[in-house]
Amino acid sequence: MTSPLTPSAAPSPAARWTPRLWGTLLVLCAAMFLDALDVSMVGVALPSIGSELDLSTSTLQWIVSGYILGYGGLLLLGGRAADLLGRRQVFLVALGVFALASLLGGLVDSGPLLIASRFIKGLSAAFTAPAGLSIITTTFPEGPLRNRALSIYVTCAATGFSMGLVLSGLLTEASWRLTMLLPAPIAVIALIAGLKLIPRSERDRTHRGYDIPGAILGTASMLLLVFTVVQAPEVGWATARTLLSFLAVAVLLTVFVRVERRSPSPLIRLGVLRSGNQIRAQLGAMAFFGSYVSFQFLVTLYMQSLLGWSALHTALAFLPAGALVALSSTKMGAIVDRFGTPRLIVAGFALMVVGYALFLRVDLDPVYAAVILPSMLLIGAACALVFPSLNIQATNGVEDHEQGMVSGLLNTSVQVGGAIVLAIVTAVVTANTSGSSSPQAVLDSYRPGLAVVTAIAVAGLLITATGLRGQRTPQTTILVAKSDDVQKKDDQVMEEARVAARD
Repeated sequence: MTSPLTPSAAPSPAARWTPRLWGTLLVLCAAMFLDALDVSMVGVALPSIGSELDLSTSTLQWIVSGYILGYGGLLLLGGRAADLLGRRQVFLVALGVFALASLLGGLVDSGPLLIASRFIKGLSAAFTAPAGLSIITTTFPEGPLRNRALSIYVTCAATGFSMGLVLSGLLTEASWRLTMLLPAPIAVIALIAGLKLIPRSERDRTHRGYDIPGAILGTASMLLLVFTVVQAPEVGWATARTLLSFLAVAVLLTVFVRVERRSPSPLIRLGVLRSGNQIRAQLGAMAFFGSYVSFQFLVTLYMQSLLGWSALHTALAFLPAGALVALSSTKMGAIVDRFGTPRLIVAGFALMVVGYALFLRVDLDPVYAAVILPSMLLIGAACALVFPSLNIQATNGVEDHEQGMVSGLLNTSVQVGGAIVLAIVTAVVTANTSGSSSPQAVLDSYRPGLAVVTAIAVAGLLITATGLRGQRTPQTTILVAKSDDVQKKDDQVMEEARVAARD
């Protein structure tokens, strides 16, 4: 006698993963690995790119921002397209575009073309990310099997990000073009394997038309929001341009919500957001990724500009966090099964807050093992707990035909959170910059930014902690209800047996 809340038994042989299932997961992991690899590699290569192509600092910024703009702006559309047009088709076409854009980025000889290739790569990732996640959630049944698959999937993202930091330091020594070209052959190999391994998926033929107005409004509002946030630190948060852009975003989102409420086949079914777990997952994703990206940005500047560390030395300093995530991947599925996503998310945010707070102790002559390493280990443990749990919590309980939509929504929260928090942290650092350019003055300007990063993590902790309230009571109720049902059936069987004996 079992209930949904009792520990599951070992999977039966029929539930064990076949080689084809492993192959499918590896192809999807390769795409996620490439997305993370590409994001982390380009940062270290920017000085070399600017020197060879004679680009200004503002132009260099758009090599990073162009990718974010394409990725964050089109994720909602990418997620819904996977549901309606077929997940396999959308994933493979977008992966092919990613490979071509990578090749183009390594061969161009002008800044505008390089920025265009980065925008196209971000656009293609906006389709591969939600399509890949929804393929996993529709291929692996909800429960231990899906939890294990998702933990491996998000671990590949963390591994790609960590490896990108190290590889960028090595490849840039030879040529920055290698950092742009490296994803191309990997994407081609994944594409060929995907054609053979990824199961075919049917288009959703039950939908009542396409939500063209919603797609236009949703995409336009996300593009404008990301663009405004990225540009705000440069043009000023209080300028007429920035304020009018935010006003336009608010108007577009208001019209978008009204259209979605009336659409027979909405881009986002707003009813999904009535779930407390779903809202906590989306807000948690924004706080998690926003705080981490901003932390990495400030720490990279601190290590290279103030401590004089090389790009490779800096990458190795971050490596323990990524290594901890990779090593814990095989255990995360079982841990989620035992403790549930709400507890793990809260525990992870608590570790993250402590890690960020400890880093505030840094000075101009830190002892790595005593000052920096503890923060890296705590943040690595936090990432191992939070990121898989957020993905599992966001996709659990969602119908198969809406998995792409929810995946796109989660990835949008990640990207928009990263863009907004990074812009805020950058503005805080700029506002606290004094006229002095001494190393101590620069470090003092970083500390308020690190404090904001810590505060964002605290906000994530408080938001996600609300999911712990009342957890014990529902579990007890369900178990009792289950026991009563079983008892009634047992009593009925015994009565039938006694009647049969008398007869």
